[in-house]
Amino acid sequence: MNQIELDGKVAIVTGAAQGIGRAIAERLLNSGAQVWLWDRDEHVLAETVAQLGKNARSLCVDVSAFENVIAAVQTVADAAGQIDIMVNNAGISGVNTTVADYPVDEWQRVIEINLNGVFYGCKAVVPHMIARGYGRIVNMASVAGKEGNPNASAYSASKAGVIALTKSLGKELAAHDIAVNCVTPAAARTAIFDQMTQEHVDYMLSKIPRERFVALDEIGAMVAWLVSAENSFTTAATFDLSGGRATY
Repeated sequence: MNQIELDGKVAIVTGAAQGIGRAIAERLLNSGAQVWLWDRDEHVLAETVAQLGKNARSLCVDVSAFENVIAAVQTVADAAGQIDIMVNNAGISGVNTTVADYPVDEWQRVIEINLNGVFYGCKAVVPHMIARGYGRIVNMASVAGKEGNPNASAYSASKAGVIALTKSLGKELAAHDIAVNCVTPAAARTAIFDQMTQEHVDYMLSKIPRERFVALDEIGAMVAWLVSAENSFTTAATFDLSGGRATY
């Protein structure tokens, strides 16, 4: 494992109690950062933080509520004295069905968490980073945001929005030492699969030329570099982890 230097850095990772978020948090901790894990599942979050060690901190946060997000950011800033890294990872898959049959309330729920939650996280943390003249933001999108998966319109649309938001914010902050990038993984085998039909899981696997799902530590490795000081030039960019699926 390549060593990424994050000593003295303070990071926030949303949706970090399990799955991709936990893997990212663990990699940042191993690189020396203090990591604040956010999740709305208080019980699982407490277990995860206890397992990850002394530099892990926890906050129960609902990213779909802006007031909750901005209060949590201030809590981290007050306790740690700085915020260097923000990884907006929290997300849900939504139901698998056609656009014609997609429930409106479910569409709104997916957009609120997957897209608005990323916007809220960025909006809350950016002023702290500008004030310090440094920051690294990574937004977790998906290859579905590039290609659009059938029977997953809300998820695909929300992740496409994350890509566009990343590009806009990255350009807004380009004059500062604040890099804003996103990652577009193919599917990783996590608890989010429990929200999907087996038919949809099989479809996603069939589209990956490497013929396997992305491993969690592979995602953590890419994010660790993106949030490091070494990533001093690239911003407003999209980094693929699609196993060869993405064509652009």
